[in-house]
Amino acid sequence: METSLLIFTLLIFAWLGAITFLLVRILLTFGRLTKGASDKDLKSLLDEILSTIKKGEKINGELAKKLEELRLGGLSSIQKVGLIRYNPFSETGGNQSFVLALLDGNNSGFVITSLHSRESTRVFAKPVSRGKEKGFEFSKEEVQAIAEAQKEEKTGK
Repeated sequence: METSLLIFTLLIFAWLGAITFLLVRILLTFGRLTKGASDKDLKSLLDEILSTIKKGEKINGELAKKLEELRLGGLSSIQKVGLIRYNPFSETGGNQSFVLALLDGNNSGFVITSLHSRESTRVFAKPVSRGKEKGFEFSKEEVQAIAEAQKEEKTGK
């Protein structure tokens, strides 16, 4: 009988120790939650926290809208550049001529072509609409410059 009473007493002390441990953890957590809130009760403190979270969610929504506006607005700015240097005439030395393609996020923009010869330099500009010709036929170098500009977007340069 004494051994069973001893085992029963040990079980009760173990149970009390476990409950005491859990109670101390809960009280420490509660103390951290209510730190600096001496005059407030837990309900008003939690209401404040929820209010702050709702304000944060509202601000996040507004920031997401602004970010989308900026992204859409950025599509119309020059984002892609392609440059090709070449020699169009056999009588001149070096690659003094060039084609510069300047495109926006929709692959629209223009190409500037400079043809350099011994006697003169000529500069031409042609519009680009969604990566294609718009009223003027492109030379092979202009097509290469446009492809170079579009490749820049794909590689993330």
